[in-house]
Amino acid sequence: MELSLSVRDTAFRDEVRRFLDEKLTPELRATGQLMTSVYADYDTTMRWQAALYEKGWVAPAWPVEYGGCDWSVMQHYIFASELSSAGAPSLSPMGLGMCGPVLIGYGTPEQKAFYLPRILNGADFWCQGYSEPGSGSDLASLQMSAVDMGDHFLCNGSKIWTTHANYANRIFNLVRTSKEDIPQRGITFLLIDMETPGVKVEPLVMLSGEHIQNQVFFTDVKVPKANVVGKVGEGWTVAKYLMQFERGGHAYAPGLHTRLRRIRAMAGAECNSNGARLIDDPDFVDKLAAAEVEITALEFTEHRIMSALSHGDAPGAESSLLKTRGTELSQRLTELALEAVAGYALPYQPQATRPGGPVVGLEPSRGNATPVGPAHSWPVAAKYLNDRAGSIYAGTNEIQRNIMAKAVLGL
Repeated sequence: MELSLSVRDTAFRDEVRRFLDEKLTPELRATGQLMTSVYADYDTTMRWQAALYEKGWVAPAWPVEYGGCDWSVMQHYIFASELSSAGAPSLSPMGLGMCGPVLIGYGTPEQKAFYLPRILNGADFWCQGYSEPGSGSDLASLQMSAVDMGDHFLCNGSKIWTTHANYANRIFNLVRTSKEDIPQRGITFLLIDMETPGVKVEPLVMLSGEHIQNQVFFTDVKVPKANVVGKVGEGWTVAKYLMQFERGGHAYAPGLHTRLRRIRAMAGAECNSNGARLIDDPDFVDKLAAAEVEITALEFTEHRIMSALSHGDAPGAESSLLKTRGTELSQRLTELALEAVAGYALPYQPQATRPGGPVVGLEPSRGNATPVGPAHSWPVAAKYLNDRAGSIYAGTNEIQRNIMAKAVLGL
């Protein structure tokens, strides 16, 4: 594929920059700079989604007929790069990046007509019901039951590590509708209204103190059969299709490049124990250079995969590659940032950051406390703690390597 910017691409980049200058407010930019999670808080997410929706850019990867954008591969990458460089907060991927593509691929005409517009305009905020207390990487062992009651299913069980279930009004679930000799059989993909009687959400607090994750309990929850996506008992096929978008449905490199530039700036402002600037320390500079090489390699891999997608190919084992390298490089950058700010990472001061959810136990009186250290140091420790989950969520990186070994190497 051609990587240089054409006249059309340059004009598009300038249009994106004008839009960001107008719509990405100082408050939204501050949130993007001080985020401690991969997710922005709910209110910020909804404000930014509304601005993108008004422009028609909220789900650019969707087919045009469903509200997407008729962009080239390069324009998609330009858009992601400009958002990252400008410090735009991320949107929740559960609806726009997961449930929406699944409905486009497997939903009935009625499901598409009802749910897709509501995902785009933010009327529905989705969460994902996959993992269970005893079924994480071994997802096919899930036990949440959905018993056929004629015109509806009666659901019982629980889901865990459910991001922003405390805000979501809908959840897409994998449930067991029958027990078969092969565990992947008998699983059904089911949409559930979170306001349905019998649904209960309990918080799970992160290492950073943020309430982002939850456990969701289902007790005799009645779900209409019209909420089945795909066929009953064939939800594993739908789930695998969704996982390709969850693991490789976005570009990691633009955000990683932006974060690396920020760490370079930190190193230019911070001094080591000898009083010399950290950016002049050859050992630290070597670490920055090594990270840049690997991020650039990932960037070109993403270009190659996006080019294939533009010709109608679905993401396959490549999505596992992107997820593995993207999350591990992200963790590497949190470690470099921690090294750069040194002792300034020690104070616990969530009031100075933009957490992905409420901070449990934060006293209101601390909300106005003057933060310790330079502003670039404030989110570093919480980001480091949150990012430990990167190699676990969406299928552990060990599982991703097994997928690549089997699908690519034939092992």
